Amino acid sequence: MASIFGHALTAVTIGSGFSKKIKDKKFWFLGILCAIIPDADVIGFQFHIPYESFWGHRGFSHSILFAVFLGILVTALFYSKSFFSKKGLLFMAFFTLCTVSHALLDGLTNGGLGVALFSPFDNTRYFLPWRPIQVSPIGASRFFSHWGLKVIYSELYYIGIPALLYIVFVFFVKRFTKHKHKAERK
Repeated sequence: MASIFGHALTAVTIGSGFSKKIKDKKFWFLGILCAIIPDADVIGFQFHIPYESFWGHRGFSHSILFAVFLGILVTALFYSKSFFSKKGLLFMAFFTLCTVSHALLDGLTNGGLGVALFSPFDNTRYFLPWRPIQVSPIGASRFFSHWGLKVIYSELYYIGIPALLYIVFVFFVKRFTKHKHKAERK
């Protein structure tokens, strides 16, 4: 898996493309939470749930269906007044994208058993063809080690730099669009 930091940064990156009108502290917090929540499945190790099972690590909670379900649920719980509106669809899209980004990042790592992206319809575990991100150890004590530093370095390179480039790109596109609209109004 990618680390909690890589997943959180990805949620922030995705959120940067959304309208300023819908972005508040709750939006950011819930987006980051959605990007991290699929790894709650590691609790299964405590209950002797096999890694490769449906409920195991990188199983159903890393699927596209789970991401859609979570996106709808989070919107219904925290933005119920906007649920049946264009704004509600934007919230659902954001939370779904944040959640599915988790599985895609995990599919870019160089360890584990892959991701059950199409569960429950197909429980095969997949990796993406290119796997440059160092897999993160499970557990805080292992993360704060030489292995954890290698993870942070690979995430800075393969997640941080693209995220920064995307955020800067979005900033300039929004700025250009804003100035273009002002010029058209004159």
